[in-house]
Amino acid sequence: MNLKLIALDLDGTLTNDQKEITPRTMDMLMKLQKEGVRLALASARPAPGLYATCDLLHMKEYGGILMSYNGGRIVEAATGKTLYETGMDMEETKEILRFLDTLPVNVILDDGVQFYVKDPKAYKIEYECWNNRMTCSQVDDLAEFLSFSPVKLLMSVQPEILLDVQKKIADQLPPSLIVVRTAPFYLEIIPAAINKGKGILDICRVLGIDRSESAAFGDAENDIPMIREAGFGVAMGNAEDAVKAAADYVTASNNEDGIALALEKIQ
Repeated sequence: MNLKLIALDLDGTLTNDQKEITPRTMDMLMKLQKEGVRLALASARPAPGLYATCDLLHMKEYGGILMSYNGGRIVEAATGKTLYETGMDMEETKEILRFLDTLPVNVILDDGVQFYVKDPKAYKIEYECWNNRMTCSQVDDLAEFLSFSPVKLLMSVQPEILLDVQKKIADQLPPSLIVVRTAPFYLEIIPAAINKGKGILDICRVLGIDRSESAAFGDAENDIPMIREAGFGVAMGNAEDAVKAAADYVTASNNEDGIALALEKIQ
């Protein structure tokens, strides 16, 4: 395979359960970058949540790309230049926020700089702030507070009710929006036009790379479009069954050097 681009989900894929990149995977990714392969971090997180990993992999030196918000915002790591961005309609988002107030979810709104929540101590809120290295401000009414067009709405949900809540939200959304699972305890509402699959195609187009020269790694539902669109789609051993079914190859888990093992096979 003439590999030129590798798109990597973070949590549960690039990082192990201790939120670390294993030495074997790190060595493989650094080796490939030095040989001219570009890396793209493909995450549901806002961009600040990607900076630490970007720096750890020295992506600014090797033409790396940051695909945040599931592909809603794509930027060059070195320059911060936005290559692509899609936002939600502000008034429509306010109506959705009012509906979400009736459900057992904790909404995490962000403007790309910081988070806004109703209860900073609610389920997974502190974890999300820590995970993205972002501050969190308390807001009494998110719908009234909103004065910008967000790229997404993130919600923490107790795992045992997540699927039921997801269906209730999906039934209320307009065709322009979808709700996806990004972790066992997270749901996200994003524009239907946004997904990691379109994101990797946009990156290939901008960089002049044929999709057949790309590989993608993931473990969750929101990684499926990217895995399908890439020239070589890889599901981690710890991935959801639907992700494995969509992949060209299933590798070892995120705790067992799954990325390095797969890349060794296609090099």
